[in-house]
Amino acid sequence: MRHEFSPGRLVAGLFLLLTAIVYLGDAGGAWDTPWFVVIPLVCGGLGLAGAVGTVTRAVRTRRRRSA
Repeated sequence: MRHEFSPGRLVAGLFLLLTAIVYLGDAGGAWDTPWFVVIPLVCGGLGLAGAVGTVTRAVRTRRRRSA
């Protein structure tokens, strides 16, 4: 059985991966990252993922009702 695609989880994963890449570059010496950069990345990513998940659920519910 296949599972449904979850764009909200994809967005959350991409933002957390971006946060990891930022800190990896800082640890490797490629650039200097202030400690507070992670807060908007993680919070913004999770907020956007929640919004995408809500829109996805609304669209799927509307499609199921009309079918």
